[in-house]
Amino acid sequence: MVFSSGIFLFVFLPVFLSLYYLIPFKFRSFLILLGSYAFYAWWRIDFLVLLAGITVVAYGFALQIEKIQDARAKFRLLSLAVSLNLLALAYFKYANFGVASFNSILEKLGVQALSWTPVILPIGLSFFIFHAISYLVDIYRQEARPTQNIIDFAAFIALFPHLIAGPVLRYHLLAEQFRARVHSWDRFSKGATRFMLGFTKKVLLADTIAPLADAVFLLGHPTFSDAWLGALAYTMQIFFDFSGYSDMAIGLALMMGFEFPENFWHPYASRSITEFWRRWHISLSSWLREYLYFPLGGNRHGTARTYFNLTTTMVLGGLWHGANWTFVVWGAWHGGILALERALKGRRAPLSSWLTIPGTMILVVIGWVFFRSENMVAATRVLAGMTGFNGFGVSDSLAFQITGLEVTALVAAFAATYAGAWWASRAENTRVTWGLWLIPILFVISLSRMLSQSFSPFLYFQF
Repeated sequence: MVFSSGIFLFVFLPVFLSLYYLIPFKFRSFLILLGSYAFYAWWRIDFLVLLAGITVVAYGFALQIEKIQDARAKFRLLSLAVSLNLLALAYFKYANFGVASFNSILEKLGVQALSWTPVILPIGLSFFIFHAISYLVDIYRQEARPTQNIIDFAAFIALFPHLIAGPVLRYHLLAEQFRARVHSWDRFSKGATRFMLGFTKKVLLADTIAPLADAVFLLGHPTFSDAWLGALAYTMQIFFDFSGYSDMAIGLALMMGFEFPENFWHPYASRSITEFWRRWHISLSSWLREYLYFPLGGNRHGTARTYFNLTTTMVLGGLWHGANWTFVVWGAWHGGILALERALKGRRAPLSSWLTIPGTMILVVIGWVFFRSENMVAATRVLAGMTGFNGFGVSDSLAFQITGLEVTALVAAFAATYAGAWWASRAENTRVTWGLWLIPILFVISLSRMLSQSFSPFLYFQF
């Protein structure tokens, strides 16, 4: 089940919220758990066993970790718990990739390839395993106390607003909200408005732009105009798709009384890649920094080690997004630039934002080419086109596929992106209400469009 579907909007959500506000508060965690399991089971009921198993393992190990006094024994138990989670992630997410890569080597050596039945990747696996790992590590570090209430903990792991594609949250940040939270018409209406905003971003912009990006990345020899048009289209598609999902998740949580942290803050207005990663998928960036970069040593062991840690963190972050060499290269691209920016920090004169924002955007767009491409060959084709190897005008093979609606949506996406960033910089933290009346109108238009078009899942469901 996805947020931008009729079954969710017209059946699941109204039934769930009606029951949620009818029953006493003490039963709401149990309802959240049942509703979230039903939400997940709508895709495949058999993978509920995996979700429940990861939940029980994290809950049980956390209680034991707190009881143990010996530091070495405590660390061994943590290592075992984390390893079990990583093994599940490795099997479901990387087994196909590993076997395919190994078979490729065997074929080059003239050896018969291994027979293999492809493994189905459970949706949301990366996210709920990251939630479990962060909980275990926080208990080990004594940054939080393990919960005795397995219903609250299971409801946190399975909480349907963030179950499938985040934000990546830490349990202790929501633990108090499970014990007590505010329910009010003001909070509910803010959540509903935020949900409608995210829905509009997904359906009106991301889904409308998507065919343009898809068409370009299928071309055999894209021209300069083709390649840049497709790369820019995907740049906007993934932003409005994923930030739209995050808006919807934050809005749904707020309608239930929960406050989630922001996950995006005008990332395409960044003046460097370092700043970009403070603004893009903020919850994942924080997770990687807290549970990977710092444990690797952070910047505590010299310059060379710092650069290595930065690059390694981003490469592993790229691999987390998917089992493909394109994700590895995407992570290495960002990691290398982060290391370079750190090396150059303080050694160059500050540049105007009129130069740094477009310059950063170009680097981001190039990175998205690897992220979007099916394989390295496809990425190379688009990059070759972006440098003008196949000519400069729009090719005939693309021209007939472009529609005025797609181009209009792309222009509107850029306008909204930079107008929003400009307004945020001007308004700072002041409350903006003058444009809220437009959101319900756009939501109704988006709803009509959703009902008239084919199903379009969120991009991050595959990660």
